[in-house]
Amino acid sequence: MPVQPVPLGFVFRSRAKEEKASADKAAVNFSKQTRDPQAPKGRPTPKRSEAQSQRRSVASTPTTRKDASKRQREERRQALDRQRQALAGGDERYLPARDKGPVRRFARDWVDSRFNMAEFFLPFAVVILVLSVVRVPSIQALALWLWAVVIVLIVVDAVISGFRLKKRLAERFPDQNRRGAVAYGLMRSLQMRRLRLPKPQVKRGERP
Repeated sequence: MPVQPVPLGFVFRSRAKEEKASADKAAVNFSKQTRDPQAPKGRPTPKRSEAQSQRRSVASTPTTRKDASKRQREERRQALDRQRQALAGGDERYLPARDKGPVRRFARDWVDSRFNMAEFFLPFAVVILVLSVVRVPSIQALALWLWAVVIVLIVVDAVISGFRLKKRLAERFPDQNRRGAVAYGLMRSLQMRRLRLPKPQVKRGERP
């Protein structure tokens, strides 16, 4: 019987090639398997809105000192604009710290709801100055008396207003910090109504 020749390629085939082929096959099989989204990343896939907000925050982050200072100036300008609008409209969220809170708001409303002698000081002062420059001794003496009368009326009205405001604040806010609220209200009463900030939110005679 003739002997069949044995293919030498089967005997002498490179083991390295076999290992490489098996590794490639395993890699293909592994890539076809369903991937657990939690496994490789260790965290859930973010929502589209979260990803967009993260991209915007990264894009808006200043990269240089000049950009950072420019951004700070822009933020300060926006804060001042919001504060100016709040002083005109009474929005509590953006008011300065000295004007915030229900106690300060009540003090403002109480002062704005009444007539205060101090708010008429400037018109009185103009009239008295005009009288004092007239070269008539009697009119100049009258101007001096008017100065004294106006000052006394303002002081008396301020003292009475301070006691009344303090009493009302104690009745309305017995458990809250009222420190400085009376002085805050009296300082507001020294200003003319149209020049007060925040703008008055109540009419004269209206009960706050």
